Amino acid sequence: MDSRSDPIQRADDEGRDLYDVATWEERTSLDGLSVALYWLLTRSAKALVVLLAGIILLAIFGSFGAGLLVDRTMAALLALSAIPAFGLAVYVYASDVTTGEPLSLLVATFLLSVLTATFAAVLNGFARPFFEPLGFLGLVLFFFVIVGPIEETVKLLAVRLYAYNDARFDAVIDGAVYGAIAGLGFAVIENLLYIAQNVDIGELAFGLAALGAGDGIAALRALAGPGHVVYSAFAGYYLGLAKFNPENRGPIVIKGLVIAATIHALYNTLVGPATVVISSVSGLPQIPALFVFVVVFQGAFGYLLVRKLRRYRDVYLATRGDGSGGGATGDGRGPEAAPERDEFEE
Repeated sequence: MDSRSDPIQRADDEGRDLYDVATWEERTSLDGLSVALYWLLTRSAKALVVLLAGIILLAIFGSFGAGLLVDRTMAALLALSAIPAFGLAVYVYASDVTTGEPLSLLVATFLLSVLTATFAAVLNGFARPFFEPLGFLGLVLFFFVIVGPIEETVKLLAVRLYAYNDARFDAVIDGAVYGAIAGLGFAVIENLLYIAQNVDIGELAFGLAALGAGDGIAALRALAGPGHVVYSAFAGYYLGLAKFNPENRGPIVIKGLVIAATIHALYNTLVGPATVVISSVSGLPQIPALFVFVVVFQGAFGYLLVRKLRRYRDVYLATRGDGSGGGATGDGRGPEAAPERDEFEE
């Protein structure tokens, strides 16, 4: 029995007109007005979200001064800090074996992520004082309860606002691609804010010497950036899975967010203590010790992400060659119809 239809609809075998009884479609002028109002309300809500994020972003930039946006040394430091994250996002993009994603959607997702990141900045800043009196335990709770969930949610929001609803978002793996791009956008704006907070623009000199500004903040942010891509690629993958499994959409999205937020919070929790331990045991200075931790931690979860993307690729290629009559989509659901084996459950 199909629980998604009314009993009248299930029992009708005479083709009765069930409009406004058990079914509905746009027929009357009032129906048309309802459709138009719904369209207006949903579009207005998205526009308001983007507008609010833009206002917050302008306020943040204003607090650092207009020179932040035009200083070429600052731009160079930002670009250097984003290179590793950019490279990883390109890898995820190249892993998409289905139709290539259009540049317009990629750029829109990147820009929306820059905007929605401002919500995380505000919420994190508001919540942190409530956890600080608890010491290290409070900091851990802050990472797991606030930072991880909020930052991964706002990155996924950047995908959900635009690309998700586009017909060209037509495969599960597209979610990982747009998630990775959202992670890149978040990393870029976060790096910019960290660099601006730690570097005096007026004292910067263009050239290699600028790399040491702010105790090498650009290099430090370059280490943190790829993590955002990894986390949100996981969440984005499950957003894609949710799009093609609407009957379980909510739990699937939550699963992706839980995975991404947990990895994110775990990194934030361990990065400080682990760096100290590595430095003490190996005798390495703090920065090289941090590099070792980041490579091991992000490399481990990056490997799990790569496995997930490769598994999708393998099933996709297998369904194209199995003569099922559906080509790339097989039975109409595509490779995602294969039983999902979670990498975290192995």
